[in-house]
Amino acid sequence: METISNALFWISNGLLVPVVVLLLLFLVRALILVGGFFGEYYRRHALQKKVTTLLEGEASAREAGLAELSARPEADKIPLLRAVRQLLAHRSDSAWCERLLSNYEVDAQRELASARTLAKLGPMLGLMGTLIPMGPALVGLAAGDLASMAYNMQVAFATTVVGMLIAAIGVVILQVRQRWYARELNDLEYIAQFVRDEKA
Repeated sequence: METISNALFWISNGLLVPVVVLLLLFLVRALILVGGFFGEYYRRHALQKKVTTLLEGEASAREAGLAELSARPEADKIPLLRAVRQLLAHRSDSAWCERLLSNYEVDAQRELASARTLAKLGPMLGLMGTLIPMGPALVGLAAGDLASMAYNMQVAFATTVVGMLIAAIGVVILQVRQRWYARELNDLEYIAQFVRDEKA
C-alpha cells in the first residue's frame, strides 16, 4: 500500500508544472479574448441597432435596407450580414434557408467553444494547482520546515486565484456571446420568414 501511495504522490507532484503552465497559457488566452471582446462588442452593438431599426421599420423598405446593408464591402467579414445576403439570394429555396440557419447555429456554437473551455477548465486546473502542493506543504509542516510549507501554500493559493479569474472571464464572455447569437439567430429566422412571405 505504501508503494502505491508513494507512486500516486510522485505522479501528482509531477503534474504541478504542466498544470501551472496550462494555467498561464489559459490566462494569456483569456486576456486575448477580453481584448478582442470589447472591439467586437461595439461593432455588434452598432450593427444590431441598424438591423433592429430595419426590421421594425416599414415593410416596404425592409428588404431594400437589408440588401443595402448586406452589400457593404465589410459584410463578408461579418457572419450576420453574410447570412442575410445569402437568405435574400436564396429566398425561393426554403430548404436551403433552413440549412443556412442550422449551419449558422453550429458556427455560433463553435465560436462559443473557446469561452466555454475557459469557463470549464479554469476551475479544474485551479483546483488541481491547489491540491497538488498541499501534500508537500503538509510534509513540510510535519518536518518543521515552515519555509517549504509557506512556499507550497503560496503556489496553492495563486493557482486557485488564477483558475477562478480564467473561469470568470470565460463565463462573462460566454453569457454575452450566447445572447448575441440568440438575438442574431432570431433575426435571421424572422428575415427568412419575411423574404419567403414576400416571394409568395
